[in-house]
Amino acid sequence: MRIALAFLMLASPAAAWEFSASPICTLTKTTPEGTITVTYDASLPEYAVAITLPEGTWPDAPLFGMAFTDDRPVNIQTNRHERIDAGRTIIAKDRGFGNVLAGLEFNSRAYAIAGDVTVGFSLDGIKGPITDFRNCPAINMS
Repeated sequence: MRIALAFLMLASPAAAWEFSASPICTLTKTTPEGTITVTYDASLPEYAVAITLPEGTWPDAPLFGMAFTDDRPVNIQTNRHERIDAGRTIIAKDRGFGNVLAGLEFNSRAYAIAGDVTVGFSLDGIKGPITDFRNCPAINMS
């Protein structure tokens, strides 16, 4: 029985961080709790972080925040966010995203928070993909 469970666990797809440079720089992770997507569009130039719930909707809250926990904890929040996709996705955009990128890179968990809804994501395995994101050819970051 234990061997069968081990094979089932190994056969299950692991939620991994994925990086893509085309058409814009994108960092994504999908888990049963939701999908987090960080983008950078050099043509604007603008960063965005979007969290999509697998079901249900984000509340119409006055603030959206993210909390990053572990080695370099940081909490950030904004009132410049919007709900899209019939409320399933909450998104925040800005021209600077240093705190978000550092929070992702140097911590072990990220939490998206709006009203009474909190969605957590493990940051395990993000080191390579976030390095690729930071070095994305379209970004021209130094």
